[in-house]
Amino acid sequence: MKKFLFIALLVVVIDQVSKFYIKTNFHIGESLMVFDDWFYLVFVENPGMAYGMQWGGLAGKIGLAIFRWILIVGIIYYVVTNTRAQKSNSWFILPMSLILAGAIGNVIDSTFYGLIFDTGTTWNEFTQDWNRYYPGISQADFTGYAPIFQGCVVDMLHFPLFDYNIPQSVPVIGGYSGTFFSPVFNIADSAISIGGAIILLFREKAFPSTPEEPKTTSQLG
Repeated sequence: MKKFLFIALLVVVIDQVSKFYIKTNFHIGESLMVFDDWFYLVFVENPGMAYGMQWGGLAGKIGLAIFRWILIVGIIYYVVTNTRAQKSNSWFILPMSLILAGAIGNVIDSTFYGLIFDTGTTWNEFTQDWNRYYPGISQADFTGYAPIFQGCVVDMLHFPLFDYNIPQSVPVIGGYSGTFFSPVFNIADSAISIGGAIILLFREKAFPSTPEEPKTTSQLG
């Protein structure tokens, strides 16, 4: 249990430090190349789900934040009730820690960032869309730019690995062009994805089946 909590806390701290740094040092939309044309820091705010996905406008955002809190409680309960059975199984502890940390990291943004920072992306009732641009660099002065559950998740990691242009002659997908892996994401998104991938790829190790106990002579009749 201690290992589980330590990993989760460490990832949450790294995630939040990176978000606070970007939020208080970058203008929204600002980009900084870290490595030659394949890794950038790009400050965007995400009012929805992981990797920039969103749904349902303001009501969907509030509902998602509440759902994330319920998910966090569920993950903690599940891990606590299964820790004794799993003992020190790292294939179980590591991915569950990462998934929990990712959920906590993003729910902190959506729940509290609107109260902590002075500027941020807000919902526009007139246009029924998000105002994604605002002047200046945000300050963590607790002035607040939105009510609780209406803050936006800070994303910054961008890996545009290569551009592609599929010839028209290719069936079905011909004519499409773009950039491979264009989403901007954060540490919390990465933790959830890595944790999920570990469980998917190593589920037999993460959830080993209990070997059937041999029957005694009396049980055999």
